[in-house]
Amino acid sequence: MNTELFINMLLEKGITLSEKQLKQFEQYYETLVSWNEKMNLTAITDEPDVYLKHFYDSITAGFYFEGFRTNARLCDVGAGAGFPSIPLKIVFPELQVTIVDSLKKRIGFLEHLASVLELEHVQFIHDRAETFGQNPNFRESFDIVTARAVARLSVLSELCLPLVKVGGSFVAMKAASAKEETEAGKKAVSLLGGKITATHSFMLPIEESERNILVISKEKGTPKKYPRKAGTPNKEPIE
Repeated sequence: MNTELFINMLLEKGITLSEKQLKQFEQYYETLVSWNEKMNLTAITDEPDVYLKHFYDSITAGFYFEGFRTNARLCDVGAGAGFPSIPLKIVFPELQVTIVDSLKKRIGFLEHLASVLELEHVQFIHDRAETFGQNPNFRESFDIVTARAVARLSVLSELCLPLVKVGGSFVAMKAASAKEETEAGKKAVSLLGGKITATHSFMLPIEESERNILVISKEKGTPKKYPRKAGTPNKEPIE
């Protein structure tokens, strides 16, 4: 996906990029590739692939969920090199973004990136999602929580739903197998106070690979015992 196609495909979805935003994506790409030589941020470094599989793919969440187009408080769990929240923040600058990641080096990259891109209302926190979800300063305080292909839905729900305030939404970005995951994860979602309210399936253009965006509404508070201690959700998922 070259820059021109990136611009035009977003335009088709009603998203017009300014010169400043285009420059931010260019700087994002350059910074990502530069830092990737020192630390493992992504296996995808070819410019057209980064624009398609990281930038465009991240922004697709904004095609299906209107909440990103507001000044919502957004928490991105395990964002790695900043996906999906930083591309969403560039496109929808009103968003207030918090990224939590367990690797200190990645937090260092994100802090540098935010400085280069001159992003405002962003914060980066070095923590495990399980610990972060029990922190009273952040628990049930976000309008939107996102995660992109971090773990299967039953595990992901335990890491993310405790952070969503009642009335807010958890937006999970998944590749294929979302249907099976949704069925297997229904009990966990319900137990943690959520309800799956929408599933959007589409093909990522050019490479034609399946993508799914699950919207889970937070209907009631999450029981205090969740998330359980670090490592437990993955080892003993709610089933």
